[in-house]
Amino acid sequence: MGISTKVSARISTQIKKYQKVLEAAKQRDIGEADTVTIITDFLCDALGYDKYKEVSSEHAIRGTYVDRVVTVDNKKRFLIEAKAIGAELKDSHVKQAIDYAANEGVSWVVLSNGAMWRLYNLRFGKPIEKTLVFEIDVLSCDCKDEDIISCFGSLSSEGYSKDSLNELLNQKQTSSKYTVAAVLRTDRMVEAIRKEVRRLSGIRLDADYLVSLLENEIVKRELIDSEEASAAAAYVRKLQKAAEKERVEVAANAAPSAPTPVAAGSPSAV
Repeated sequence: MGISTKVSARISTQIKKYQKVLEAAKQRDIGEADTVTIITDFLCDALGYDKYKEVSSEHAIRGTYVDRVVTVDNKKRFLIEAKAIGAELKDSHVKQAIDYAANEGVSWVVLSNGAMWRLYNLRFGKPIEKTLVFEIDVLSCDCKDEDIISCFGSLSSEGYSKDSLNELLNQKQTSSKYTVAAVLRTDRMVEAIRKEVRRLSGIRLDADYLVSLLENEIVKRELIDSEEASAAAAYVRKLQKAAEKERVEVAANAAPSAPTPVAAGSPSAV
């Protein structure tokens, strides 16, 4: 991801600074309003936003609101739903932000208690689907970790773009435990496991038995029966369709062209 050295250094330095700020805030068990102030300052100091022009509180339809909206050049980039620093973050906390985002057409939502930062991507269908792109504990993270700097860099004033966030989303989706679990249960993988077991032992396992074994005994239930698992399964199906389409196109381009028929009586036919 194209994040400049200057921006990377700023993010790293500010994470280290805010680790001390957040630790003190956690010790005092500050409330949500004070936590929002710290989050806003982090957006300014670490991510490069102008907190007077680009970070605002905004109300939506029927009084539903989110704590902060980051807007640049009159375009909403992402929403922030904040909780008190001592609160444990839950997926249900983003519901209010999702309702707001659906009305505003904003695809990216941050859930944070100052210490923990989660970025979600929203897909507006029926129902609306959300995907957890990253989760970072600022308090305990290595401020020089390239992956962490890349994640925050993709949200920064300078590094933000739909392409950078979608690239980050694809990377995280592909490597997530939910996606790996979904790939393990595809027909191709099940058949590959059957072949390997047969090669090693001579025993032929029934495909349905193997799928049942994977789903009930090997893969954790949360990786199969959850909103994230459903999203991962849909993502794998999308990848499979794209791979099959590419395979068909390659095969079509590689196929030899049929010879052009030569009309009777032409010089070539003699």
